[in-house]
Amino acid sequence: LIVVPDPRDLKSFCKAMQAHPPTFFGNVPTLYQMLLGEPEFQNVDFSRLKIAVSGAGPMPAELIPKIEAVIGEGRFCEVYGLTETSPLLTMNPLGRAKPGTVGVALAGTDIRIVDAETGREAMPVDEPGELIAHGPQVFGGYLGLPEESAKALREYDGRTFFYTGDIARVDADGYFTICDRSKDMLIVGGFKVFSVEVENALKAVPEIELAAVIGSPDEERAGNDKVNLYVQLSETGQAQPVAEVKEKILAYCRKHLAAYKVPKVIHIVGEIPLTPVGKLDKKALRH
Repeated sequence: LIVVPDPRDLKSFCKAMQAHPPTFFGNVPTLYQMLLGEPEFQNVDFSRLKIAVSGAGPMPAELIPKIEAVIGEGRFCEVYGLTETSPLLTMNPLGRAKPGTVGVALAGTDIRIVDAETGREAMPVDEPGELIAHGPQVFGGYLGLPEESAKALREYDGRTFFYTGDIARVDADGYFTICDRSKDMLIVGGFKVFSVEVENALKAVPEIELAAVIGSPDEERAGNDKVNLYVQLSETGQAQPVAEVKEKILAYCRKHLAAYKVPKVIHIVGEIPLTPVGKLDKKALRH
């Protein structure tokens, strides 16, 4: 098992894989995206690879063929889980994966989608709500935190379910799609804006290396949020005037997103903070 401590040190990451050709490969979507831009990634021997998994956030469907062009077709698989679920709840079956989804519930795992407000009403097929789960991998509570445990572990349909705080939907075939963390979901003009949807759409903009969407209170409309976009520029973007890049981003958003999803403020930053495992660190951005 090779653990890479610095997710931004892509050359060291690739050298470790070159020295120890992987049989199993696990990353978050941000790291897969960054690796695709690293030439050394193309020189890794993936002939022994059995499966490459992606979790901790949705993978843009258009990136999957690019990843499989390097690692081999049919080896990529999206999963979903949390620390509290040891860690997996769902997985895309190899050979039956649905790009853009995190797959189906693991054996022995009962997953429901309920309304995000009360957590009591079951949501129809393809309608977003909070994902809750019951199964042998679900934790028993937070150590020394009875109030947090009572909020997370609640009775539903006669059993104790873990309320994940993630917004998701399930299709008619039982495949789940994660929309967003409930705390990262914005309300704009009464409409729900899923931050990851905007972030994923912007991956097609060549001037953007990384993007993160964060809401801030809209002082003019109580109960609403402003869409703030934080951007780490690619080499292409760095070679252009900032004002020009911002206008290109806005033009792209206006063309490809509903009007209420278009960012109100664009922040160009030197580097978007990442967590130790390579996820966007939105908590750090908020502070």
